[in-house]
Amino acid sequence: MEHSQPADPSRRRTLNLLLSGSLVGFLAALVYPLVRYLIPPPASEVPASTVRVAKVEEVAPNTGLIFRFGRRPGLLIRTPDGTLRAFAATCTHLDCTVQFRPDLGLIWCACHNGRYDLTGKVISGPPPRPLTPFVVNVQDGDIYVSQGVS
Repeated sequence: MEHSQPADPSRRRTLNLLLSGSLVGFLAALVYPLVRYLIPPPASEVPASTVRVAKVEEVAPNTGLIFRFGRRPGLLIRTPDGTLRAFAATCTHLDCTVQFRPDLGLIWCACHNGRYDLTGKVISGPPPRPLTPFVVNVQDGDIYVSQGVS
């Protein structure tokens, strides 16, 4: 009867360490991107109080324009009669970006078919509140949008 000799214990320990280390590295490679996605890095927000959006002649009647207002989007609308209005362009339901629909004559959220009139009031859909209005000022042919009272 022949007995096979057991493998060298130091070799077995080395292989176990290498396999364990490989497993830990593999799991870290899977988990790290997931954690980075779920916990975004802190972003410093520059508070915007007034933003130059466009020149008056760049915005035709019955059109809308999305612009940056700090870190959030804003929506500038020129109504068919030429009145300029601006709102926060995030839906009050789930913060989707809203858009102006000239064919319907309203502000529309594509996420859940939320609809707002041209004053920002909810017409239909799930949004619980009206859009946040901004103040629009025209100075030397430029359109400026700001928060608060003009």
